[in-house]
Amino acid sequence: MSTRPQRLFAEWLGTATLLTIIVGSGHMGEMLAQGNAAIALLANSLATGLGLWVLIELFAPISGAHFNPAVSLAFAWRGELSRQDAAMYILMQITGAVCGVVLAHLMFDLAPIQIGIKLRTGTGQWLSEAVATVGLLLTIVLGLRARPRAVPVMVGAYIASAYWFTASTAFANPAVTVARSLTATFAGIRPQDIPGFVAAQLTGVAIALVLLRLLTTESATLAATPDQRGR
Repeated sequence: MSTRPQRLFAEWLGTATLLTIIVGSGHMGEMLAQGNAAIALLANSLATGLGLWVLIELFAPISGAHFNPAVSLAFAWRGELSRQDAAMYILMQITGAVCGVVLAHLMFDLAPIQIGIKLRTGTGQWLSEAVATVGLLLTIVLGLRARPRAVPVMVGAYIASAYWFTASTAFANPAVTVARSLTATFAGIRPQDIPGFVAAQLTGVAIALVLLRLLTTESATLAATPDQRGR
């Protein structure tokens, strides 16, 4: 059983590494793609999906590998994480995310902190963030019920695909959103666009919790029926 400091450090380190992967691969992809945005996005999505797979495999036994305030809030609401732990997880996730952006910048000889300049606003972007967040939470929670060992690859695959089927490229994570406002690279977002993204992500959390209540309650009822009939 991991201690609280170990869990908190795992959340900090995992989120920092995730942002290093997101920002670093986005910048590398953009440089090598020579203006081809599709190639840059492909590189970014593959690196992020594969990186998430590895990070969840490594850190899930320690902290649960949330790396995302939306996930921690959902687990707290479901009673699977204490409110105090959720608050500390979120603090570690946000600070880790910012440190990850700084590390990515330093590796590419960029200014440690930049101001995001990429426009990401509008109804389509906000709807995309809500959809991406709902899908992520359903993947995690339903995956844990159905095939726990497959959750790392399912989450990585979902995020890699959501880069492509959402207009926002699936941030689906308030900590990621805040940290990516501190980079002017391919993965950036303008600071003024943060509130819309975070509001959409939190709306996604609420929708996901409702759907999970409906789905898991029904699943439990159906699963119990054959056993009850056999008694």
